Amino acid sequence: MNTAHSGTRRQRVPALSPEQRRAALIAATIPLLREHGADVSTRQIAEAAGVAEGTIFGVFKDKVSLLRAAVLAALDPTPLLRDLRSIDPALPLRQRLIAAARLVRAHAADQGALFLLVRGPLFADDRRSLGELMAGRYLVLNELTSLIEPDARLLRRSPAVAARLLLSLVGSPPGAFRGLDEHLTEEEAVSIILDGLLVRPGADELPTEDDVVSAVGDNLPAQPPAADRPT
Repeated sequence: MNTAHSGTRRQRVPALSPEQRRAALIAATIPLLREHGADVSTRQIAEAAGVAEGTIFGVFKDKVSLLRAAVLAALDPTPLLRDLRSIDPALPLRQRLIAAARLVRAHAADQGALFLLVRGPLFADDRRSLGELMAGRYLVLNELTSLIEPDARLLRRSPAVAARLLLSLVGSPPGAFRGLDEHLTEEEAVSIILDGLLVRPGADELPTEDDVVSAVGDNLPAQPPAADRPT
């Protein structure tokens, strides 16, 4: 038996499963979306993924389907939710909220270009994907509410309202919220919320909950998507 080349014989690389090919294409697309937006070409995506351009259309119906899948994957709130849950509940309320504000703002800043794509024509007729994105935002909102609830007695508005205010102030990409968040530090954002919501003995004519929410132009709908409502 000739063994001269047995040690250098190339091993066949196993073919990727459809799900593995899908994941690889999405992973290659996300940084290109940040750089080029929706103008990225399928040729650029194929080169980044190291596959033939036709491979894309064996996995995705068209370029739009791939771009939407990449945006949804990039905006998945799971890592942010995990980080929010790691905040020490023994910290004082202000410190907990400052830590949460930093996490939320970092997530928003990292995904800023992708947030803008959601508002463009790429998702204009895709109600299902928009619903998924909104459901993810509600998961973040619920996590922030849970972070505040142990100190609900200190507030003159509900933890849910405080959470919505915080998400409005620090949860949008830079410049997307009419410039309101451009010069606010996380400490300032939390101060606006707590020092405006903490119970103050003798305060006269407090604003209503609707007044507080509308004052920051909260862009969350009054009700979560139907699929997320408790039955």
